[in-house]
Amino acid sequence: MTIAVNAIFFQDDFLEGYGQYAVSIFELLVRSHTEHEFVFIYDRPHQKEWITGSNVRSVTIAPAARHVPAFLYWYNISAALAVKKCKADIWIQPYGFCSLVSGIPQLLVIHDLAFKHVPQSIAWHQRFFYQTFTPFFLKKAKRIITVSEFSKQDILQFYPNKAKSLEVVSGAARAGFRPISWEEKEQVKEAYTDGYEYFICVGGISPRKNMLNILKAFSLFKKWHKSNMKLVFAGRLAWQYQYFMEKLKTYKYRNDVVLTGYVTDEILARLTASSYAAIYVSHFEGFGLPILEAMQSGVPVITANNSSMPEVGGDAALYAEADQPDTIAAHMQTLYKNEQIREKMIQKGLERAKQYSWEKAANLFWQEILATKAVSS
Repeated sequence: MTIAVNAIFFQDDFLEGYGQYAVSIFELLVRSHTEHEFVFIYDRPHQKEWITGSNVRSVTIAPAARHVPAFLYWYNISAALAVKKCKADIWIQPYGFCSLVSGIPQLLVIHDLAFKHVPQSIAWHQRFFYQTFTPFFLKKAKRIITVSEFSKQDILQFYPNKAKSLEVVSGAARAGFRPISWEEKEQVKEAYTDGYEYFICVGGISPRKNMLNILKAFSLFKKWHKSNMKLVFAGRLAWQYQYFMEKLKTYKYRNDVVLTGYVTDEILARLTASSYAAIYVSHFEGFGLPILEAMQSGVPVITANNSSMPEVGGDAALYAEADQPDTIAAHMQTLYKNEQIREKMIQKGLERAKQYSWEKAANLFWQEILATKAVSS
């Protein structure tokens, strides 16, 4: 079987959520199914090959699909012709979009319907694209995967007559996220926070990640505790980051806030494992991988009680309303003052993370590949 895979989010310099999910799964599938050929379809020249093997080849097809007209052309003409030319039996679309004209059976992955819930977090032209074409994508795909039970029910609610064969294949924490030694933690803290303890927030600097309310919560925490605790934001400057940066200039505790910018997975794993606690209180998430990666690193988690986050965190996290900084701050205080509760959350988190694995995800994903092929036979 020849399996074509849309690889337009496999960036040379970094992977974000969609790309991390796809790479983690296909690394395993390529190794465990060497009798099948995997063809990764890129939209621009690339230097880094995220996935390699004797059964792997890459094809680059212009134009770069980074705005709506180019997107439509790439999916429906240039990439569609390339997939047909390589005689693919199935075309996997990991990013919520698919070709509306290709005759190759497509397996579609939709991570979430953020454009329905937090439209202000998405550029208007992208929002228009999602709103207009998602029903057609759902209808066109032979089978559909999503990443959480929350997202599954959300899709069924908004598109009850469009979404068929909808299965959940959740991600997991990556192997590099693990507890580290006291000496390693001290090295990280010396490098980033002058040796002081810190709360960490992982994700791009954008309104959807709720960074301003995290700053407000940190202000309350600092008022309650005259400590040297720091706040580390680990992520690139993303959509509409400018307002956050302007607010940070006049923020009372700005000298206690560290912006790392984009960091490699290895550095992010060390930053996470060295933190006092992780704060992940987004306004909306289809899954919430940083929750599991903090838990697997032996770090207690404060997260939001909306969308998929309670499903991911279970009873191993502390929950707050995303728009209530006082509740977030109260949880920060609880972890800071009560080591017994903090240790309890760490142990619960370690057990919770074990319930998810990329091996399980890859096996479920493979079953969906076979089912897609069977439907089209």
